[in-house]
Amino acid sequence: MILASNSLTSVGIGTLFWSVLIFSLFFFLLAKFAWKPILAAIKQRDEMIKGSLASAEMAREEMLKLQSDNEAILRKAREEREVILKEGRNVRDKLIAEAKGKATEEAEKIVEKAKAGIEREKTKALSEIHEQVASLSVEIASMVLGEKLSKTEEQEKLIDKYLKDVNINKN
Repeated sequence: MILASNSLTSVGIGTLFWSVLIFSLFFFLLAKFAWKPILAAIKQRDEMIKGSLASAEMAREEMLKLQSDNEAILRKAREEREVILKEGRNVRDKLIAEAKGKATEEAEKIVEKAKAGIEREKTKALSEIHEQVASLSVEIASMVLGEKLSKTEEQEKLIDKYLKDVNINKN
């Protein structure tokens, strides 16, 4: 009973009335002035977060699209590089083949010129030899004729013999 008589544990009607009145007034003031701005701020923050999430999602999708575009561009660039390298190899091989062909043609021309030069020199040497042989033959004949002027039959035979030898050697 001591506890029941204590003023801290028992509620008075006046205190209860004033407490309910102050709470109601505080609730009304909060609802009237603070509740709407607080809810508006919460709603605005919620919309801002939703907008940020949507922007982040759009940015992520854009990034994925750009990434796939970059991969496509890289793939295309690699393909173009391969085509260019292949064309370069083909051009190089073609140039090498052309150079080899030209070198072969030039070598053949040089060989032909050398053969023609050799043939000319051979002909020239043979004609010089023929001239020398003829010259020597004339000298020998004149020496022989100088010794054997008295025997005309022998001279005619000797001249005929030399003429036949010269004709045989030229053919």
